[in-house]
Amino acid sequence: MTRIRPLRRSLLSVCAAALACCAAVFPTTAAAQTKTLLRISTPAVPDDWHGKMWTVFKETLDKSAPGEFDVQINLNATLFKQGTEPAAMARGNLELSSISAFDIAKQVPEFSIFTAGYVIRDPQHQAKVFGGPIGQEMFKLASDRMEVTLLTPIYLGTRQVNLREVKPVRTPADLKGVKLRMPGSKEWLFLGEALGATATPLAFGEVYLGLKTGTIDGQDNPLPTVRAAKFYEVTKQLVLTNHLVDGIFIAISDKAWKAMTPAQQARVQAAANAAAAFNNENRLKEEAQIVDFFKSQGLTVTTPDVDAFRKQVQGAYASSDIAKAWPKGLLERINNTK
Repeated sequence: MTRIRPLRRSLLSVCAAALACCAAVFPTTAAAQTKTLLRISTPAVPDDWHGKMWTVFKETLDKSAPGEFDVQINLNATLFKQGTEPAAMARGNLELSSISAFDIAKQVPEFSIFTAGYVIRDPQHQAKVFGGPIGQEMFKLASDRMEVTLLTPIYLGTRQVNLREVKPVRTPADLKGVKLRMPGSKEWLFLGEALGATATPLAFGEVYLGLKTGTIDGQDNPLPTVRAAKFYEVTKQLVLTNHLVDGIFIAISDKAWKAMTPAQQARVQAAANAAAAFNNENRLKEEAQIVDFFKSQGLTVTTPDVDAFRKQVQGAYASSDIAKAWPKGLLERINNTK
């Protein structure tokens, strides 16, 4: 035994030297273990501004805090399926994602006010609402009930009415009898009826043929979707009703957020703000150019009495079961935000 012990000590010395050598040769491996992991899951495709903004987030954070964060971007819903991200963040299996008001409203019914027509007027109004006391209150509700922290809203586009035949549309009464395709959920169908039309549920993949054959008289979507789906080939008019400003929210799990120092939180917030600004600027620019594209394709582009539409739609929501979950006075506060 006295001969084996020195041998063991010799072997241990050799192993320790080898480990020290590896640490010296591969210092980044050890350093990587000290980085704060930020996994991002999004259904966005690489060419979408919503997808590209995450690169801005990563680059901004790498610049402000070099070597401090390990940001991993997963596009095309490759990490988590769309709609499952909030649960993954609550479990601590995911750090960052962008979630919709519809997803938030499933757990925070008060948030359903932001799924209603004509509540948010435009991207600027969106920024002011969520950048002030209303945003602080609603974001706290989400944190308390979902275990996520909402960092900033993101503009996704404004939904417009697209008709297969040219029709004078000034007020909701002018859409009476118009079979307007809407997504099949009760919330979307309610919005279509509130606009004055006959809301008609139809799968998105069937909309083009439905417009071509006259099964439906129109559909609603943000203008980039109208172009991507080539609905302009089977329609003749765009009515810029601006009835729903579509948005999502950059969110981080409370577990990851609360584990950060105040300085780290500030850097992550700044990176989220930079990503949102990049997305919003490019989306607005694209929407402005798209209007010119549709005109070049021969579509008639008209602007109705938006105030008349807003008054009718908000009145319909106010007297509905949907609005029962809205905090008292919140709609008026949002309307009064300038």
